[in-house]
Amino acid sequence: MTRTVLTAGTRHSALLGIGGYRPRRVVGNAEICRLIDSTEEWIETRSGIVERRFADHDETLPMMAATAAEKALAQAGTTPAELDLVLVASMSNLVQTPPLAVRVAHELGAGAAAGVDLSAACAGFCHALAMASDAVRAGSARRVLVVGAERMTDIVEPTDRTISFLFADGAGAVVVGDSDTPGIGPVVRRADGAHSEALRMTAPWATAEGAAPERPWMRMDGRRVFRWAMDEVAPALARTVGEAGLTPAELGAFVPHQANLRMIELMSERLGLTGATAVSRDVVRSGNTSAASIPLALEALLASQEASTGDTALLVGFGAGLNFASQVVVLP
Repeated sequence: MTRTVLTAGTRHSALLGIGGYRPRRVVGNAEICRLIDSTEEWIETRSGIVERRFADHDETLPMMAATAAEKALAQAGTTPAELDLVLVASMSNLVQTPPLAVRVAHELGAGAAAGVDLSAACAGFCHALAMASDAVRAGSARRVLVVGAERMTDIVEPTDRTISFLFADGAGAVVVGDSDTPGIGPVVRRADGAHSEALRMTAPWATAEGAAPERPWMRMDGRRVFRWAMDEVAPALARTVGEAGLTPAELGAFVPHQANLRMIELMSERLGLTGATAVSRDVVRSGNTSAASIPLALEALLASQEASTGDTALLVGFGAGLNFASQVVVLP
């Protein structure tokens, strides 16, 4: 549904272009089951996932992020030289310095752009999008590149039956720029560190001091994360829509973090969405790509023509912390 969204002030921001990169290697549930005690049917019933993409060695975070960014820039009609700021959200970047955002800017030829990394797990893209919108509306930037890029296979233990079937790799990007009309609504966000153990690493890298240190892996209490998402994130969605001056019935699309299909269906139900609103279910073919999941899902929804340019879309990212961020956008 074509609408504008409400924002305060006289400067406006909007999405100008979207792009994604999906790794070449497609991994079905049968391949996952070779490493864990499970069945294809159990995985699909539990998560809705049928297949996902795993990155090869040459599909690095900078490479995937830059490729997705090139597509977004092309759609936006923006050159790398026009970028003022590059924001990259990732929870799987094992190279702590230099910043991934600076490396991506260099890959693109956007040498003059500032580069900042964000770490907010699966909520990272929506947090970065809010920061990009604020920068444009404040006048400190005219064009901002926002990227979510993940190699979750680097931090998820392949033999962990509880989560190895969920996570995958990929990158998605958007270009945010100034606009004559509002295109990105107010952000609604929250964090609760009381649940920090629900999704965590087994140990910090600083503990790897022994002769044969164990590699830190990600661990998740899925039930705890699920309950928190239903109790805290789902109720905040109606508020996010209201902050944008809309009702759920006026949404053209709902694009939540692609955690698992059951969560997506329940959140849609809690929001009271009908068949008139396109709901992204990219998780079925892409798995959970953390900070990359929302831009990848946006690209897929537009490519399939389930949603169209000018439609309003509700975005929400949620994950480790536990934390979430959500906003309504107008699709480019």
